[in-house]
Amino acid sequence: MKYKNIIIVIAVIILFAGLAIYAKPGQTENKKEIKVEEATDGTTFHPAKGTEDTLKNGDVVLTAPETFYDFGTIQMKNGKVSRMFNVTNNSSADILLERVTTSCMCTVAYIVNRETKKGPFGMPGHGGPVPKSNYTIKAGETIQIEAVFDPNAHGPAGVGLIERVIQLQYGNEKMLELNFKAVVTP
Repeated sequence: MKYKNIIIVIAVIILFAGLAIYAKPGQTENKKEIKVEEATDGTTFHPAKGTEDTLKNGDVVLTAPETFYDFGTIQMKNGKVSRMFNVTNNSSADILLERVTTSCMCTVAYIVNRETKKGPFGMPGHGGPVPKSNYTIKAGETIQIEAVFDPNAHGPAGVGLIERVIQLQYGNEKMLELNFKAVVTP
């Protein structure tokens, strides 16, 4: 009988712990449908989640109408591919873009505006430190982040699906992520 009571107590504790984790009181999920569009060249992009919500409580934020790009199938023999992502400062204050980093050494990123191209920025910890970008995006300004992927960086074994991320760090540890994927063939 004692063994049965212990099992019941443990089951009740697990039940309450599960409810505490999954049913956080006072919080509701705000799900938005993300529209996926297909370009005429067969590639797809996904608009950024939540880019309609630019400023909340006076926060300074960067937004991007597109945070994901699918290169589709690319061949190593054709060399590097690149994609431009538009990034906008939708606030009334300037934003200091402190760091631009990538998730792999096969990818570099550049900050591009009408007059300059700053970079390359890469993966932290490999090939030395990644320099701070320290680039100011003026209030209301849109810049471009160029993502450059080298399918030959991993050698002949680097075929198949790849997924990479470019992180833009600004204002008090805030982050905007730009993502892309491709299927690499020889």
